[in-house]
Amino acid sequence: MSSANPGGWTTTQRHVVVASYLGWTLDAFDFFLLVFVMKDVAAEYGVHVSSVALAVTLTLAMRPIGAFVFGRLADRYGRRPVLMADVALYSLFGFATAFSPNLTAFLVIRSLFGVAMGGEWGVGASLTMEHVRPGSRGFVSGLLQSGYPSGYLLAAVAYGLLYDHIGWRGLFMVGILPSFLILYIRGRVPESPSFAGRRVRTVSAGSVLARHWKLAVYAIALMTAFNYFSHGTQDLYVTFLQKQRHLQTGAVSAIAIIYNIGAILGGLTIGSISQGIGRKRSIIAASLLALPAVWLWAYGPSAVLLAVGAFMVQFFVQGAWGVIPAHLNELSPAEARGTFPGTVYQLGNFIASSNAWMQARIAEAYGNDYALALVAVVLAAGLAIAVLTALGNEAKDVDFARQRA
Repeated sequence: MSSANPGGWTTTQRHVVVASYLGWTLDAFDFFLLVFVMKDVAAEYGVHVSSVALAVTLTLAMRPIGAFVFGRLADRYGRRPVLMADVALYSLFGFATAFSPNLTAFLVIRSLFGVAMGGEWGVGASLTMEHVRPGSRGFVSGLLQSGYPSGYLLAAVAYGLLYDHIGWRGLFMVGILPSFLILYIRGRVPESPSFAGRRVRTVSAGSVLARHWKLAVYAIALMTAFNYFSHGTQDLYVTFLQKQRHLQTGAVSAIAIIYNIGAILGGLTIGSISQGIGRKRSIIAASLLALPAVWLWAYGPSAVLLAVGAFMVQFFVQGAWGVIPAHLNELSPAEARGTFPGTVYQLGNFIASSNAWMQARIAEAYGNDYALALVAVVLAAGLAIAVLTALGNEAKDVDFARQRA
């Protein structure tokens, strides 16, 4: 019996993986709706795109708070109930975005959304990794991380099908739909076996950081580079297609769908490969292979070639990311697995949170040259990931149950 594919899983494991995948997918769906309508929000409020891009910065900056708060709650009360509460909150704030009367309210609501969004990844990843067998982690890691581009893909489809009929506010109203996932989690998903039945023992965050501060600093640096890699290739690419390449709704939606299919395939492929050749080798290879495709992604002379380049870039960017859920959980201190992976991930997000605003300002300073801003960030981030990963450790297939004991 193979444990590296769904055929070797129990029914419970399948439900847990599906719930965590959908949780991250729908979270990302609510987040990425904004990248398709930045110019529309800016036009309605009478501001520059860079002012609306600040919402992305604030969302990312607030995610570490959510990761820490929800992570600590998950380590204290269990993964399952905290995941349900988190899904409810990010759905509520996604929906509330539609009713923002002005830019200030818009920014406040997106900040609160960021807190809720920050909690989902760490709690969902720990719940899943503590359920599946070690031999399944590579594939499951890629599957979970592919939820992010899956959400982006759903946002692209919603934009292409619905935007001309319901506008940007209507798109955010659709953000209430993820709340129905709570019913599935409640009915089908049990508590983590590493948490259920054990005596609750709260370990202070300070004591964990004191014992593992070098690991924390390293992981935060690595996740900073990773977040520049992903957000540097995602958050303003649609704006680049709209404002610099002057593509219409249908073409933008089609290209976004294509590169998100590439991202999903990359996460699944590289995540699975990491189970055989190791986490570090997989990350280094994927981050370096993304770089040769950057020229076509930013300077392709036609929409078709831009789509080809975008597919290739996102295949390797999200391929490298596909290893991260397993890699961070395996490196994490056992007593804080609900908190540590999500918190270091989101602190990296916090440091990289100025990316969208920074890229928009760079582009505006050089005559709306978004291509220049995109290329500069992705080249630097890809090289940084390769170097940092090479300098770090690996703990592939560590026994979580024995660690907890």
